[in-house]
Amino acid sequence: MKTNKKNIVIPILTAVIGIVIGFGIFKFSQDDIQSSVSAEETTSEEIWTCSMHPQIRKNEPGDCPICGMDLIPLDQSGGSSIVLEMSEDAVKLAQIQTTIVGSSTDDITSLKMSGKIEANETASASLVTHIPGRIEKLYVSFTGEKVRAGQKIATIYSPSLITAQKELIEAEKMKDIQPKLYEAAVNKLKYWKITDDQINDILTSGEVKETFNIYAEYSGVVQKKHVSVGDHLGQGGVLFSVQNLNTLWVVFDVYEKDLPKVSVGDQITFSTPSLPGQKFTANVSFIDPIINPNSRTAKVRVEVFNKGNALKPEMFVSGELVGDFETDMDLTVPKSAVLWTGQRSVVYIKVPDTDLPSYEYREVLLGESLGADYQVIDGLKPGDEVVTNGAFVIDASAQLNNQSSMINGLVGEQKEENLPDYTSSTPDAFKTQLEKLNRTYMVLKDALVSTNSKAAQQSIAELIGSLEEIDMSLVKGDAHKYWMGQMKTIKDNSQMIQATENIKSQREYFVELSKAVVNSNKVFGVKSGTYYEQYCPMANKKEGAYWLSTESGIRNPYFGDKMMTCGEVISKIDNTFKVEKTSNTEPSTSIHNH
Repeated sequence: MKTNKKNIVIPILTAVIGIVIGFGIFKFSQDDIQSSVSAEETTSEEIWTCSMHPQIRKNEPGDCPICGMDLIPLDQSGGSSIVLEMSEDAVKLAQIQTTIVGSSTDDITSLKMSGKIEANETASASLVTHIPGRIEKLYVSFTGEKVRAGQKIATIYSPSLITAQKELIEAEKMKDIQPKLYEAAVNKLKYWKITDDQINDILTSGEVKETFNIYAEYSGVVQKKHVSVGDHLGQGGVLFSVQNLNTLWVVFDVYEKDLPKVSVGDQITFSTPSLPGQKFTANVSFIDPIINPNSRTAKVRVEVFNKGNALKPEMFVSGELVGDFETDMDLTVPKSAVLWTGQRSVVYIKVPDTDLPSYEYREVLLGESLGADYQVIDGLKPGDEVVTNGAFVIDASAQLNNQSSMINGLVGEQKEENLPDYTSSTPDAFKTQLEKLNRTYMVLKDALVSTNSKAAQQSIAELIGSLEEIDMSLVKGDAHKYWMGQMKTIKDNSQMIQATENIKSQREYFVELSKAVVNSNKVFGVKSGTYYEQYCPMANKKEGAYWLSTESGIRNPYFGDKMMTCGEVISKIDNTFKVEKTSNTEPSTSIHNH
């Protein structure tokens, strides 16, 4: 899979445009855009932070765990870095619009798909000659011509058939004396598909025929002409390939995420632009068991009776499968609300009950695409009011105000990730499959430790294979939705690693991949074995990054030999691990060589 540069360039260009617009709004009313005061920071308790890494918050002075600088008292007069206040005039100028999100109430009762008409492979045939000889005349002369069974299609001259006729006439004279000889002569002609009427005609006339007609055994349209007048053919030589168009296949492309919605026997209604106003229905007869690795689709086939030969192979069609796909429980967000950054998906939430319009920066985890919406895995709850128009302007203003934004990321706030705990409800079979994924992940991790980009690329095929072998139906409800989000993150970033030979880019994609693998092991649990969650504060552009290891010693995949031992053990994950115990796990005393 090649990296789609367009998908990276477009968000950057759009962000730049948003910054320009935001700067205009910022200049329009600079006094109207300010940070709201966080309620959590009104406490009288003194907080210590790092001037270079404001996400660090401690209750006592000391050194920054990232850069080693002395911590300084936090200036609590400022507001929250994730909430931006704007004036009413600025909101109007930015044309900001919002939508309240919630569970999808519009039942998606149909699945749209596209495809094309193909010839029915079971209705194709070859018209052959059973008599060896030279073609004297053809009665079918071009591709596309219709042929019916029993129609005369050619005349052939055959020396072998002339000899066989003479043998038949002589054997008929000694029929009473040598009946077996006569029977053998007759069978020889029948073997060449000479009919009883033709044999009787030879015996009645007593004359040898020099040419014989060849008749079509099947009906259809000539797809290919294999012979010309004067050609010599052996027994079984092909004259024409024909295709019967009375029945056709309609083959649709269905994305792998939609395949669970399709079953053999389901009825599909389809139409073609070539026949406006006409609709056709047919039942699914076959679902291809193999996914196309490029398009990530599988072929779904229906067979249709072609009344009046109105449908023709290679026509494009649009199909619809009607059914109940159970999407009414999904929390969704409009696609227009989402700002894509490559590793994070960002939305802005309108803060309720404020004197001035206020908008909160929020990172979200998204699942499947559902029409004009995305399924929300994490980051939003029903009732949140998201910005659907003007989000880029808000983001640009936040960036100019040195607050959390799409470009800045989370500024001055310690991001807490509250992981669910499904360790008790997850079946052992799922945990076993997850451990196989861990083994293939370790191969990738070790390749990055060795700074071997080619080995990292080569490891991806096995990693994705083990990922696709995990039976997602083993986990239900919220656990199933959570796994869908982690699986998508692992797969997407794996494909990005496979598509580049640049070790720096591979390590950047490894950040999110590792986070998803680590979280999956924490949330679902492991059946056997021991894993160590490790963390390097210098990785990921000094924002920090995690990885999983089978040993407690630090071997850093983000820097390799440059800073091999930079990092520490954050948690130990085994069959007794519970999410709520994470904060109680003491880090190891690793040495950081920067």
